[in-house]
Amino acid sequence: MSTDDKMHSILKALENRDGVLVALSGGVDSSVLAALAYRALGDGAIAVTADSQTLAPGELECAKEIAGEIGIRHIVISYDELGEPGFAKNPVERCYHCKKGLIRKLKKLAAVHGLDTIIEGTNVSDLKSHRPGHRAVVEEGIYNPFVEFKVTKEEIREMAHKLGLSVADRPSMACLSSRFPYGQAITATALRRVGEAESYLKKAGFNVVRVRDHNGIARIEIMPSEMPRFLQIRDDIVSEFKRLGFSYVTLDLMGFRSGSMDEVL
Repeated sequence: MSTDDKMHSILKALENRDGVLVALSGGVDSSVLAALAYRALGDGAIAVTADSQTLAPGELECAKEIAGEIGIRHIVISYDELGEPGFAKNPVERCYHCKKGLIRKLKKLAAVHGLDTIIEGTNVSDLKSHRPGHRAVVEEGIYNPFVEFKVTKEEIREMAHKLGLSVADRPSMACLSSRFPYGQAITATALRRVGEAESYLKKAGFNVVRVRDHNGIARIEIMPSEMPRFLQIRDDIVSEFKRLGFSYVTLDLMGFRSGSMDEVL
């Protein structure tokens, strides 16, 4: 099945729903899903973004911008992951606890607006990695069109280009809780520190960035091609990271890898 065929199949599947609530992060996956839902159902589709401590700086603004670009109604809710039992201790199944709590809130909101379906943008490429959150999605009956029609990450970006979305080439961004080794407690202070550190590096011109926090030791992941420039301004980076409260500042020579904290599993 071609990408166009898959996109058409998703549109037809959504047209048969009596209204949908789209979990919108502002990334390319959920943005494509929101755009397709709006094309299929118009005002029968609503996008919802959860504003929380684990949302990276600038991500809420991106979600608002893409919702406006699509034209879909957009609702922002507050969500406290750190208050979810089992989340802050950062177990291997952390994302399961987070997703369970968020789905509870989304279901209440969907009921208020008379929407019978909640959809989210997990794709088949995601399922190749550690995804405990997807187990919660399946358990709670959330609809995954990209999984049903076997859509890959590459195909989603192709769809984004076809739909003319500004996020088509936007780098993926996981929530800030993924910056901490499993078993290391996650706090609001640590989340802010990581978020500010990544914002600093992005403003310095590094497009794809992860700052992993190993009990106050910063392990920085960037693209290998950008490492020479990183070393040119390392004194400034060290100074800023020290100001933020990191005890040591390190550069991971392997470079950026999505989900690098899962390598120990």
